[in-house]
Amino acid sequence: MSKSRRRHEEHEEHANHERWLVSYADMMTLLMVLFIVMFAISQVDQRKFDQLKDGMAAGFGATASPFSGSQGTMDSEGDKPMEKLAPETQDVGDVQPHDVAAQMSVKQQVVEKAQDAKDYAEAKAEVDRLKRIRRQVEKALAAHGYRDDVRIRIDERGLSISLVSRHIVFRANEAQLSSRGQKVLDVLAPVIRSLPNRLDVDGHTNQVKVKPKYYPTDWELSAARAVTVLRYLNEHGHVPAKRMAAVAYGHELPLRDPSLPGAAALNKRVDLVVVSDAPERARRLFGKVLREHGDGT
Repeated sequence: MSKSRRRHEEHEEHANHERWLVSYADMMTLLMVLFIVMFAISQVDQRKFDQLKDGMAAGFGATASPFSGSQGTMDSEGDKPMEKLAPETQDVGDVQPHDVAAQMSVKQQVVEKAQDAKDYAEAKAEVDRLKRIRRQVEKALAAHGYRDDVRIRIDERGLSISLVSRHIVFRANEAQLSSRGQKVLDVLAPVIRSLPNRLDVDGHTNQVKVKPKYYPTDWELSAARAVTVLRYLNEHGHVPAKRMAAVAYGHELPLRDPSLPGAAALNKRVDLVVVSDAPERARRLFGKVLREHGDGT
């Protein structure tokens, strides 16, 4: 047999017309996997969703949120989605201040109103107490015929008892109490001694522009008169010294307009001020309380 016949003859490979089935099967597999994944992520864990909702609501400090209740955000009727937001149908009184700044402003207003009410109540109670002290002082003075020797008023400092009678006032340029002035202080001392309040003894001169004869200025003269009254209350009236203070005002605080007749005699005086223990915010309301409820005179 010749070599050419013994040689194996290679035949041409036939084309595979079913190869497209492999690609089709791969595509179908990928699509199935895609739909499985989409189905898996579309399942919401309601418990975890509720926890997320509550956590976000608490974090923003809101009492209501778009997730509140069991109804979803898209479960409501869809025919009128903006009906609740229409300004012509929205009740302004029902609007809640969801904004943090608005909430803080509302809270601050509530706190301030509560504080104002508390201050007014304290002022009213203190004014009523000072009125009772005034009636007690007036009763004691009237019993001895000295009611017209003093003037009593309530102001932001407390209860002021002004020794203004011509029988009590000091002689010109002097700081020595008259005998009648001593008797008036004898009547006032028991009432003052029974009170827990601090007592300011204020010395005043009149506004006559004449240099005092025995003192450099009106300041020293008014201070001497205040100290004289303070010492008498302590040494004869047994008012504790630690509760009293002498204050000099010179001619700076007239009781009556200096241009009016008789002003000089009234402005030359000593004031016994029962200092109020009420807080400053309440004392600033004394005038308002007196106007609304009367000064009790």
